[in-house]
Order: sequence, then structure tokens, then C-alpha cells
Amino acid sequence: MDLTLAARPASFDTAGARWRGLLAAIDMGSNSFRLELGQLDGARYRRVDYLKETVRLGAGLDENGLLTEEAILRGLACLARFAKRLEGVSSWQVRAVATQTLREARNRNAFLARAETVLGHAIEVISGREEARLIYAGVARLQPSTQPRLVIDIGGRSTEMILGHGRKPVLAESFQVGSVSLSMKYFGSGRYTEAAFRAAQVAAGAELEEALQPFAPEHWVEALGSSGTVGAVSQLLQANRITDGRITPGGLRWLMEQCIAAGRVERLALAGLKEDRRAIIAGGLSILYTLATHFGIDALIPARGALRQGVIFDLDERLNASQQTNDGEDMRDSSVRELQRRFLVDEPQAQRVAQVAEQLYLNVQPDASRDSRRELQWACALHEIGMMVSHHDHHRHSAYMLGHVDAPGFSQSEQRRLAELVLAQRGGLRKVEASLTQADFAWQTLCLRLAIIKCHARGPVDKHALALRRSGSAAELSWQPGWLENHPRTHYLLTEEAAIWQRSGPLQLELPRTAGY
Repeated sequence: MDLTLAARPASFDTAGARWRGLLAAIDMGSNSFRLELGQLDGARYRRVDYLKETVRLGAGLDENGLLTEEAILRGLACLARFAKRLEGVSSWQVRAVATQTLREARNRNAFLARAETVLGHAIEVISGREEARLIYAGVARLQPSTQPRLVIDIGGRSTEMILGHGRKPVLAESFQVGSVSLSMKYFGSGRYTEAAFRAAQVAAGAELEEALQPFAPEHWVEALGSSGTVGAVSQLLQANRITDGRITPGGLRWLMEQCIAAGRVERLALAGLKEDRRAIIAGGLSILYTLATHFGIDALIPARGALRQGVIFDLDERLNASQQTNDGEDMRDSSVRELQRRFLVDEPQAQRVAQVAEQLYLNVQPDASRDSRRELQWACALHEIGMMVSHHDHHRHSAYMLGHVDAPGFSQSEQRRLAELVLAQRGGLRKVEASLTQADFAWQTLCLRLAIIKCHARGPVDKHALALRRSGSAAELSWQPGWLENHPRTHYLLTEEAAIWQRSGPLQLELPRTAGY
């Protein structure tokens, strides 16, 4: 498959002709930011360019969980340089993801607003399990195997572990321990001691203990390590002729002994030690040694793939799904179906609501992006998942579940927006008034609420019975001749709905004046 602009739907921006065939991924990690540009041709992947900068965003989280201004400025400066490299690239060709540090940062929204302005592209904060899934996608595609395997990725503030077979991840988990956070806590003074290594290993073991059974050696045949920490340690072992690049318990013990003998960070002199790894190597070694000894890993092999390639492959699948081809499916669609199944959603009702909502929405937002239309469809599909908890206030339960459930393919920001949309499906509008300032969200909300009212009897409906027309900030509702007489209860609900929008909505819902009603 050649990802040319000509093959894209008309809704995609077709500027930047010199970038045809390329996709770009930005990985905003806790230690480093990375930009990769790659080209896909069928099953073949070719890296076009790769940029990496040590930003240490994770080291900029203070004791209150806030990113310091100094760390923020380092991140923005890096993104400005990435933006320069991406000049001429269309938005659909780029996907930027942020990981553990921005999952933790209490001021992440303020940072993201500034970062997106500088970068010129949207940034998604992804969950730990979603990060793990994308890591495995990168490894499985670039280093295929038919054997059950364990993939490990040690980042700055989190460690991901994935069991998989072929291209399918069987189990994916994320643990809040990383090379930056552990180094800051146990080696922050710059001293290397045996006691500090022992304490760091105990801390890492406590965080990883719950993984002992699910990731035990009987579940995998080979173990691979992805990304920075594993790559740095592998290079050290190879440069010092301790191993051929494989990470072994003996090799890790040798490296820790060299650190202890040096006594301090600045005195550590090892062939192959890069300056950007010096301050965090001890934390990475502690995690790796804990993994090796606790999980029976005799040799951890450096993997070719990583998160950034997984992001590119996932973006490719989304683009294929947007063209309705058979080459791939958007993982988000699969997640929606799985959530419907898991929470026993009344699927025929969800489908009725979706059909009506889509028809109304296309009338008032004919130029809406495909993403906006799909977002409304996902909200319709999942608006009743809270029924599994309770029928009373089910919209609040649905919103909470959508905001917190693990949904592969979705970023945390996408889930929060879906949660807001589902929360707005009934009742007053004040609870979502901040989101309603966004015009598209307001129209999505109105169409979802009208569709639910139209389908409240949970039986067959004519999706064309109601029509919605946009007139500035007013939404004019009309119906087919004779419909009103046969649906007095629906008319009552629509009258109540118009009153709600009259009181506190940014849009005004206008109904036809009807004698006797």
C-alpha cells in the first residue's frame, strides 16, 4: 500500500505534496522526545528521518505533581525544532503522543495548550496500557516472530511489559517505575553505593511484584527489550566486551560493580556511555536487574521496534479504516464493540440512536470532519454502558466509565471528550457548560439528545421523521405531516428539551408552533 495523498479522502488536507507517502510520529517521553518520519510500502517500512532530544521532562515534576517552568521550556524548545522539521506535513500525516510524565502532571492541560501551539499539531496523552500496546505493535511489525514473547520497555517514569504472540498482544501492563524517577530518588546525590542499588531494586520489585505470575517464564519463549534504557545498556555491554549486546544478569552485575567502584556519577568512565544517559543509568540498571532476577530472564535481546514505530503503524491502520479498505481496522472501532459486549449494551437501541443522530448531525454540520462524525457515533454506541451499574443516573455512570476504562486505540483526551458528550446526553446542561462553548461539541450534544428522545420507546424508528435545520445559533426542528398526532409523548419530551436549551444552552432549539399543544 502506497500512502500517497491522491489515495486519501477529499477531506484530507492535500498541501505539502513533497511529503507524499510519509507518516510521522512524535514520542514525548519522560526522558527524551523523539520524532520519526517513516514510509510504508505494503509490509515494508523505511525510516526517512529520526530526531531525538534529551528533554528530561520527567525530572521537572515537582513534589506537588506540577511541571516546572524550566522543564516546560525545555519541552517547548524541542517541539519548536520538531515543528521546523515537519514544515509542509499535513495534520493527518502526524500523530504525537505523550506518556507517563504528562499522565501524572497536574498542569498538563496548560502545558499541552502551549505545546500544541508550538508544534502545530494535536498531542494525545495515552494511557499506560495503550502505550504498551503501541510498543508491541512497533516491535511485532519490525521484528516478527511466531514464538510467544515478552517485550519490555523501560522509560523515564514507567515500565511497560507485554506478552504477545505474532502481532497480537495478549497481555499489556504499565508500571509506575522508570529510570528517571528511580535515579532521582536513590541516586539523586550523584553517589553510587551498594545500599542505594539494593534499595532501588527493592522499590522496583515492589512495583513489579503483581506482574510475577502473569508474566512468568512459562508464558513466553523469548524476551525483547525496547527503546532507550535497554539500548543504552546493551551498547555498554557490547562496547566493554562483556556480552554481544544481550543483557544478562551477569552483565548487569558487572555494570553495577563498575558504578560502585567509581563511587560517583561524574567519575563513571565506561566505553559506550553517552552523556545523556549518565545521570539515569543507575536507575535503569536497577530495574533491569530486578526484571532479570524476578522474571527469570537469562538474556534480554534489544528489539528493533519501539513506541514511535507503533504509533506510525497505528496511524496507518486508522487511515486505512477511514478509506473503508480491508487492509486494516481502526483499533478504536474494535474497542467500542468490545465495550458494548462487556457491559451488555442494548446494541439495537444504540444503533437506532446512532442512525438518527447521524442524520440530524449531517443536516446541521455538513462540513464536519470524519473524526467528529465518528466521535458522535462512538458516543451513541456507548451512551448506555452505565446501565450496567444502575439505571438511575446512568449517564453519569457511563461518563465515568468512559473516562477511566482501558480502551485500546483511544487516547486519554479522546476518552475524556467522549465522557463529556455522554454525560451531556440527558438532564441539565450546566454540568458540561465549559465544553458547550465549543460549537461542534454543542451540535453533537444536541443531536445526541434529540436522537435519544426520538428513540425513547426503544422500538423501530424512521430516522427521517424529524429534520433539523441550522439557522445561526438556532436549531429549527420539524417533522413529517401526521407524525405529531401519533407521537404525543415524544412531542412532550421535545418541548421539555427546547426549554432546557432556552435556559442554559448556547444553541436555541425551536419547535414548530402547533395548535392544541
